[in-house]
Amino acid sequence: MKEIYLDNSATTMMLPEAAALMTKIFTEDYGNPSSAHMKGVESERYLREAKETLSKILRCKPTEIFFTSGGTESDNLALIGTARAKRRQGKHLITSSIEHPAVLRTMEYLEKEEGCSVTYLPVNEKGLVSLDDLKSAMRDDTILVSIMHTNNEVGSVQPIEAIGKFLKDKYPSVTFHTDAVQGFGKARIYPHQAGIDLMSISGHKIHGPKGTGIIYIADKTKIDPIIFGGGQQNGMRSGTENVPGAAGIAYAAGFLYDNFDSDREKMYSLKRRLAERLLEIEGVTVNGPAYDDEVNGAPHILSASFPGVRAEVLLHALEDKRIYVSAGSACATHKSTPSDTLTNIGLKQDLLDSTLRFSMSVFTKEEEIDLLAEALKELLPELRRFTRH
Repeated sequence: MKEIYLDNSATTMMLPEAAALMTKIFTEDYGNPSSAHMKGVESERYLREAKETLSKILRCKPTEIFFTSGGTESDNLALIGTARAKRRQGKHLITSSIEHPAVLRTMEYLEKEEGCSVTYLPVNEKGLVSLDDLKSAMRDDTILVSIMHTNNEVGSVQPIEAIGKFLKDKYPSVTFHTDAVQGFGKARIYPHQAGIDLMSISGHKIHGPKGTGIIYIADKTKIDPIIFGGGQQNGMRSGTENVPGAAGIAYAAGFLYDNFDSDREKMYSLKRRLAERLLEIEGVTVNGPAYDDEVNGAPHILSASFPGVRAEVLLHALEDKRIYVSAGSACATHKSTPSDTLTNIGLKQDLLDSTLRFSMSVFTKEEEIDLLAEALKELLPELRRFTRH
């Protein structure tokens, strides 16, 4: 069987064209963008063009785009930078209970080391936060709300625009951050329109290079840098810029948004097909938003539980057939504790360790979905026979 890769929420194949562009910059146009000579000017041009591409996609100013090493750094800068810049105004932060570890662990740091108080909003069985719960959680000393755009395990899409509108109308001094690592490239996100002050993006989730990311920072947002040095990027993120990486992530973003509508509908169609094929198998359940819910569910992520077999066993059985999927999220190294997301959506205890995540890309084919379904139909009865009771 040919290789079938359905773990695109962990990482994506990099576009060959983006890799070729980066190679040219690495080997030919390798000047430091801070240098005054032509090599430096040439390099700085790549940064400027990358910002222009991204700002058109986000409908923001190029000056509101900053390059980082990835989603984790962008989240850390957003949370720590805001908490430090606004500590005299208050120390209360609000997030959801199913955020990416880059947010949850940073919130824990701010609680333990910087004296902040954090409210973790619950989610319903679909993995969605309630605007009413957010309203109830707001306090006079609230300075930051951080709610992810798209959950990386079950694909729930949070009501970001409703949250942004509420905050801008009722609490305009509160900073609103969203981790859009799984949403960017799969949804049209316009931060100005949505009331977003800070937004995190990662390159390797959108067919760009690993080790690259973006943070959108709206003009006049109060935020302190957390990396210090030569004052690059207006002092917000010091360090010689990763010019090839910036060009690569911008190229990948442009590629996705050039074909956005047709590619998004294609992924929704594949997701529906996958869910329908899985639900033909006895006992299988789909988690999070309904598989045909295009408002609350992302087009590329589907979580399913397979009672009677451990996720790790099923994952490796599929791997033997050259089919690559994920047991939950691959964003935490050697994670052995139950998933925060699956636990908080109320998944039954016996299903927590029997759940796989399937995540597609614009390159996923219908025949791959069918081959996966056939492989599962073949494997599950055999694996369940050997399960300890």
